[in-house]
Formats: sequence, C-alpha cells, structure tokens
Amino acid sequence: MALVTGLKLHTVCQSARCPNMGECWHERTATFLILGDTCTRNCGFCAVKTGCPSPADENEPKRVAEAVAVLSLKHAVITSVNRDDLPDGGAGIFAETIRAIRKKLPTCSTEVLIPDFRGNWDSLQLVVDARPDILNHNVETVPRMYPKVRPQADYKTSVELLRKAKEMDASITTKSGIMVGVGETLDEIQQVMLDLREADCDILTIGQYLRPSFDHVPISKYYTPEEFEQMRLLGMNIAFKHIESGPLVRSSYHAARALKAKDG
Repeated sequence: MALVTGLKLHTVCQSARCPNMGECWHERTATFLILGDTCTRNCGFCAVKTGCPSPADENEPKRVAEAVAVLSLKHAVITSVNRDDLPDGGAGIFAETIRAIRKKLPTCSTEVLIPDFRGNWDSLQLVVDARPDILNHNVETVPRMYPKVRPQADYKTSVELLRKAKEMDASITTKSGIMVGVGETLDEIQQVMLDLREADCDILTIGQYLRPSFDHVPISKYYTPEEFEQMRLLGMNIAFKHIESGPLVRSSYHAARALKAKDG
C-alpha cells in the first residue's frame, strides 16, 4: 500500500493488525483510518496507539478519495480513532470524506465505522446527512464487560446512536459488531442482539477477540466455528438482515458482501 503511505493516510487494516487484510484488499475493499492514528481513549482490546493526537487535517477527505479512485475500490470503509478533543468528534471530516469519495468515484459504495461522538447527536446528524451506504458503530461487547473493555464508553449511548441514526433517516442501513472471548455469556450475547434489533440495527458482525499484547484484556475463551454458527443462527432468528460470524470476522470483513446480501 505504497499509495496510502505516499498520500499520508492510514488504514485500520494495518494499524489494528487485522488478520483479513490480504483478502479484503484482493476484493478491492479497504478500511481507511482518518483523523490521525492516535486515539484519545484507551480501550482494553485495541492495538491502536493512544495519546494526544495532531490537529485534524481538512485536506484528508480529498486524499482518501484520491486513493479510493486510484485503487478502483468497490467498497471503501472509513473509520477513525476517537477524537474527544474535537468539538464534533470528527464528524465533519467523516461527512466530507463520504462526499469526496462519491464525487471522485461514484461507483464505490461507502461505509463509515464511527465513534460514539460522546452522544452528540448533532455530530451524528452531520454523518447521516452525507448518506453513507452503511453506518456502522460497534458496541464491541456486553454491558457487564464495559469497565474492562471500553472504560471510557457507555453501552446505552452506543445502542442509542444506532437508534438515532434510523430516526434521522429511516432508509439508512445500520450495522454493529461484537467481539466474543472476553468473559461474556451466551445469554448476554443474545441480549445484545435483542437490544440492537430493538434499535432497528440491520447488520451484525461477530468475531473472536484476539489479544494484541499482554497489556490488553486477556482472552477468556476461544469459540469454535460451530459456536459461531450457533450465534449467527440466533441472530438471524431475531430478524437481522445479515450476519457475519466467525473466528476471524472483524467489523469490515466481507463489508461489500453484507451490503449486497442486505439488499437482496
């Protein structure tokens, strides 16, 4: 990805050490990490570095769109570090990136994996108004595990964000994801599914948590492929439109396929 480096861009594929990087790039899908590579939060599961980030780059949306066009991507996923230092949490840059990609390469579908914006619904409205093909926000884990896994986040806020997005635009496709293997129970996973469906979430991803280092939350369980299939069927029985469930599934895994499956 010399082009990405040359344009001073980051991909979450690299920053988060995703195990599916080669497969996704082969399918002309890439996940861009905007708003820098330094997060203002310190989640217990994430490999992205934390600290004091650099100022937002107003020209970044154009550079992302240029990379998308040169690579002839079919599906571009745009995510970011948490930018709690910015008044809008980076929502304006998300919106401009969606518009820039659509202008530069109209055939490329766009998916945004957004932070919670600390419950700032005006920020969410900026992103919704840009009309991404998929709006994704991960709850990541069950509520009981939040103090260890997402200590600076709130489960109810994350679910409410997905609900609010549908209230702002009933036609928008929403998506969320959870990791398993951090200490949750199957009953708790099912309750998360029910909460997400009650918020009218369309698509769900379920993947195995893999510990980035000994400084991160330890793994409590490795789920079998059969258990992942059991969870997929559990979710489909409560009317998700599409679920990707498997050991190496991540938020953006088979993202373009999920969009097609949801539509037909």
